[in-house]
Amino acid sequence: AAAAKAPVKKNPKVANVSVQLEMKALWDEFNQLGTEMIVTKAGRRMFPTFQVKIFGMDPMADYMLLMDFVPVDDKRYRQVTYAFHSSSWLVAGKADPATPGRVHYHPDSPAKGAQWMKQIVSFDKLKLTNNLLDDNGHIILNSMHRYQPRFHVVYVDPRKDSEKYAEENFKTFVFEETRFTAVTAYQNHRITQLKIASNPFAKGFRDCDPEDWPRNHRPGALPLMSAFARSRNPVSSPAHQNGTEKDAAESRREYEREAAGGTPLHAEAAHQQLMSRVLSPALPGGGGGLVPLGGAGGGRPSPPHHELRLEPTASEPLHHHPYKDPPPAAAAHDH
Repeated sequence: AAAAKAPVKKNPKVANVSVQLEMKALWDEFNQLGTEMIVTKAGRRMFPTFQVKIFGMDPMADYMLLMDFVPVDDKRYRQVTYAFHSSSWLVAGKADPATPGRVHYHPDSPAKGAQWMKQIVSFDKLKLTNNLLDDNGHIILNSMHRYQPRFHVVYVDPRKDSEKYAEENFKTFVFEETRFTAVTAYQNHRITQLKIASNPFAKGFRDCDPEDWPRNHRPGALPLMSAFARSRNPVSSPAHQNGTEKDAAESRREYEREAAGGTPLHAEAAHQQLMSRVLSPALPGGGGGLVPLGGAGGGRPSPPHHELRLEPTASEPLHHHPYKDPPPAAAAHDH
């Protein structure tokens, strides 16, 4: 029998590199439920986003970071739902023909080891598609198949004959908790709930307004979601790790809308104008501004009031009404 091939000795530039998966607790929670990732013709970003912290690089050496996805097995799956919304994956047959193998290079590649190590590396631009003819460079996957993401660190060897040392100059990292089933629509409703709860900015799978979520499915209700629920608190937490300042502002508005029972605590001026017209459609407005509640004479506009009643009953006493018998010195009153 032929001798087993000896393992390739790695270049010291990559031999000492180690990688830590970020948001591991969240990945673990998804993995326990059976992680699903949406694939679309146009391409869909992953959530959780694959993020890592890297250690042990040569600060002055150049490295490229890339990812690829390999099938976990040679099977195709289908989801079977039982009573009480419980479900499980069953093998539906042999896997479809393999999709074109592609790799996704981190857009900052190549870069010095010092740059890679000083911050968390996020693959938030990576998109998954089921379009076999995709020409955007997205990762092509078969729906209802299981995949394992792989992360590769490649040392950019400056030697002219560097291709001879290709196998020595890279190191691969696999985190089993990141494996997932590619789907065109979420099969497990618990995955949907967890994605909504832990990713308030992902509108792609949000089927309803956050105010319509069942109370027991809101952030904080799930065992490990209390930490992610804090991302909705505009006081106690920084901006979402994957979001921009715009995303953080959106999250704050959602939090305020929930806290106020559906009305933002700090509504914008345009929203105030809209609300004033909705609440006071029969009162003279004009000009698109707030509705003045006085007669002539340029009285100051009144802010919207949720208890404004437009049609008081005939039996309702009017002696308390602030607009009855206004003094001649004032043409209008603030509400």
